[in-house]
Amino acid sequence: MELGVAAYSSSGGDVAVLSQIQVANKRSMDNPIFFPIFSIRYTSHMSNLRIRPFNAIYPTASDATRVASVPYDVVNRKEAGAIGMQNEDSFIHVVRSEIDLPSETSPYDASVYTKAKENLDRLLENGALVKDKNPSLYLYRQCMGDHHQVGLVACCHVDDYNNNLIRKHEKTRQVKEDDRTNHVLGLNANSGPVFLTYRGTKNIDVIIEEGMNKRPMFHFKADDGVTHTGWRVENEEALLAACSEIKLAYVADGHHRSASAARSAVALKEKNPKHDGSEEYNWFLTVLFPADQLNVLPYNRIVVDLHGNTEEELLKKLTSIGTLTKTDNPTPSASGSCCVYLGKAFGWYKFDFPEIDMSDPITSLDVDLLQQRILTPLLGIGDPRSDTRIDFVGGIRGTTELEKRVDDGDAAIAFSMYHTTIKQLLDVADANLIMPPKSTWFEPKLRSGLFVHELC
Repeated sequence: MELGVAAYSSSGGDVAVLSQIQVANKRSMDNPIFFPIFSIRYTSHMSNLRIRPFNAIYPTASDATRVASVPYDVVNRKEAGAIGMQNEDSFIHVVRSEIDLPSETSPYDASVYTKAKENLDRLLENGALVKDKNPSLYLYRQCMGDHHQVGLVACCHVDDYNNNLIRKHEKTRQVKEDDRTNHVLGLNANSGPVFLTYRGTKNIDVIIEEGMNKRPMFHFKADDGVTHTGWRVENEEALLAACSEIKLAYVADGHHRSASAARSAVALKEKNPKHDGSEEYNWFLTVLFPADQLNVLPYNRIVVDLHGNTEEELLKKLTSIGTLTKTDNPTPSASGSCCVYLGKAFGWYKFDFPEIDMSDPITSLDVDLLQQRILTPLLGIGDPRSDTRIDFVGGIRGTTELEKRVDDGDAAIAFSMYHTTIKQLLDVADANLIMPPKSTWFEPKLRSGLFVHELC
């Protein structure tokens, strides 16, 4: 059966269901970056965020450490293959199932989604994964060093995503969104949660804290040193009542997963002549963390060349547009500045951006200041989503990785950034604006395979 997804027109006209290839062709002609537009006929307006228990598929306590895997989008095919080769029960076989197919197989081939379903079924059949008999809410705690964050694992409604009760701050790439939509439809499940955040409340915090005093479903330390613990919520009624205080949620990480969940719901609705709105595919898997618990790291930049400038010429140009000073600290201490590395012979400089309009939630972002004032005019970087002369380095790798990339000749210049704050993320989303690409890096990452949501 060919998988279909819904294509939308902003004019509000009729909706046509197209094949994945047709949709890709329709969008990619002049819009390589896709931000979903949803027809009103598929949405119902609600004033509060809806949160619902579900029958989770999860690993047994003894199998959790073997089943849980890194997310699909933090490893390449070779790295995913190495993980899968060492562990046949790793959930990497579900989220990156192309590793179990011939190497020439496209990661977007239909056989990849068929294999993902086979691998999920195998984990259920061998008992590594089990399904809860009753719908429940769950808690998911992550501990990375001194940092702890606890999220509520539950389902949210696709209409709340469509109607902007779940707010976004990034655009999506069409090819990645199509891939995740095919993955959801192929599995008939959400294999990984969308990382949501919300403005926390004391009532919710108290109930969650009490819920962690119970025997956990799983508890283990992953290879990267992060400890993962899950609980089934016992005081469910009280927690749901407290969650009525959550008016809005925000996608922190998982824009492609949330968009694909909404598209999958439309595709399944179109195929269901008896659709009445009660179907499980109208809900998608999320983990909701209070905003004040989140750990945001910077997303640093490197550029492969100096766009015809010598190091001395570039330093002179930087001096003419801001304040440039030598520094021994490669990490900026506050927003409104960045650190610049040009190699061992020059070391690190601190650059302060002048005249920042703090009333504008986009142009006041450090990543936008860098793009508009340095990367584009001085280094000739156009669209950072497609320009091959720029690369992005997650803050988890530290500034030593930036030095290494420049010193090894992989880049000519590196920029160490101050992290985008949660307040900035919420302000951008509340203004219905879109952040520049690679603005946020959240740690720790959610492990895949700990919670799965079936769509029927």
